[in-house]
Amino acid sequence: MRFTLRDYQIDGVNKIRNAYARGFKAPLYTLPTGGGKTVLYAYITESAASKGNRVLVLEHRRELIRQASGKLSEINVSHGVIAPGFSMTGDSVQIASVQTLGRRLDKIPAPDMIIIDEAHHAAAGTWSKIIQAFPKAKLLGVTATPQRMDGKGLGTHCGGFFDTLITGPSVKWLIDNNYLCQPLVYAPPTDFNIDGIKTIAGDYDKKEVNNRIDKPKITGCAIEHYNRLCPDAPALVFCSSLKHAAHVLEQARENGISAEILDGKLSIPVREARIKALATGMIKWLITVDVVNEGTDIPIVSTAILLRPTKSLGLYLQQVGRVLRPYESKQNAIILDHVGNCHRHGLPDMTRVWSLDGYKPKRKRKNQEPELQIKQCKICYAVFSATLNKCPQCGHEIEANGREYEQVAGTLKLVNGTSAPGKTKRKLSSEESNRMRKIFAIANSMGFGKQMAYRVYHTMKKKNINQGMV
Repeated sequence: MRFTLRDYQIDGVNKIRNAYARGFKAPLYTLPTGGGKTVLYAYITESAASKGNRVLVLEHRRELIRQASGKLSEINVSHGVIAPGFSMTGDSVQIASVQTLGRRLDKIPAPDMIIIDEAHHAAAGTWSKIIQAFPKAKLLGVTATPQRMDGKGLGTHCGGFFDTLITGPSVKWLIDNNYLCQPLVYAPPTDFNIDGIKTIAGDYDKKEVNNRIDKPKITGCAIEHYNRLCPDAPALVFCSSLKHAAHVLEQARENGISAEILDGKLSIPVREARIKALATGMIKWLITVDVVNEGTDIPIVSTAILLRPTKSLGLYLQQVGRVLRPYESKQNAIILDHVGNCHRHGLPDMTRVWSLDGYKPKRKRKNQEPELQIKQCKICYAVFSATLNKCPQCGHEIEANGREYEQVAGTLKLVNGTSAPGKTKRKLSSEESNRMRKIFAIANSMGFGKQMAYRVYHTMKKKNINQGMV
């Protein structure tokens, strides 16, 4: 028995086969979280095995191993598992823990194909050791986020393993075609800020982050907005550390929210029981640190509460992607971002162009806002596309460029809370306010951002250019 693939999954399979036919040996296929990557590579595994090929599926987490094994079992593909607690078998299909296989390379026959799940993790070390041990095997990488946290490329020309990138449909396309839920993003203001936090291995230093985010006031804000926007909804809460998670758990319970913690130190039965408790409604919050970022499918979960800031676009998309899967009674996915991740990385359904080349993190001045095409409502704190001039959630009118100005006794006052904390900005006169508003409108119509508008305004003022022009 085979899966009945969706049209876009069939297209993905055909593109992967065409890549091999054109001489590529290691394609990387990307499909958003919830799009069905496991189904796709299980289908490819079954097809390859039915032709007499040996297939090795590499996973880096226990949850992913169980998920892959479950999908292969659904289509009656006999397979072995190479991981602690499992006995070695002679099946032509093997699902392997990367860490375990690295110690048992001499105990398995050479595979004809190696499938690397969550391939953005594939780097040097054990991954390289395994791949180099089987130089004749074809590679296939699959991931929702083809981007390493350290910015290094996944392509062979960058020291990675893959020689071509195949891109599946976007998050927006999957939403528009009812394969994923529409995300509603809210970013309530908190006392949390990232100023001065150093970067380690491509992300914010966890110790410094924990010292700033692990505050009763911030957790209280998360509870308040959860109760206001989606009371009793099943939620995943992403924390910065186990200590932070324990404090969030305590405060949630004190406020009448049934909750449990999920961490990597728990036994498999306990972890599965807590995931099931969330899925069945026995608890409302599952509080986690780096456990359900990948490979955990709980479609009923409709809310993600972000209490861990990250510089990683991939980690952000993996986390919010956990709640985008559709469910029979689920209309939208609610994302409560209390750490500004949406302001760093944009909305989950924004169009993104992936590459095997890697990237260099952009340097920006202190308190400089990223140039993202988003706006935020000052009334309900919803974050949405900059193409809209009215908040889609509460109907509040929004000024162009995402900043809102209001006229107060002849002065222009910034009211959306995006100015730097602790800094007082000079109030503009009524004439200056009108002039800047016009410049913003002109810049926006020409496709320029707010920084360009500011430069034009200050240049005209400095050179005393005829103000009647605007």
